[in-house]
Amino acid sequence: MKKKLVKKPSAKKKVVKVKRPAKKNELAELKRKMASLKRDSNAKIREIERLKGDLGQKEIELNRLKEEAEYKNKQLAAKDLEMESYKKATEEKIFQLEARVKELEGRV
Repeated sequence: MKKKLVKKPSAKKKVVKVKRPAKKNELAELKRKMASLKRDSNAKIREIERLKGDLGQKEIELNRLKEEAEYKNKQLAAKDLEMESYKKATEEKIFQLEARVKELEGRV
């Protein structure tokens, strides 16, 4: 007995539909949105660059003020030492004068 070959039904290929091109008004709207986004982006970039420049200037000013404060603190510390030395010398002189006064009062 001869077997008859049976053909299997072929699977139909799925047809992928290509998206239709956007309508002219949709395309124009997308272009307007893109242009607007580019303008906004450029404006923000310029603002960021300006702020970076301002920040750099502020950092320079801050460093200058720090150095000035350090210098003033050193001057103040030197004046404190000078004042302490003067105070000790003055107290010593007062002590000597008081001793001299007592000595002179003892003679009288």
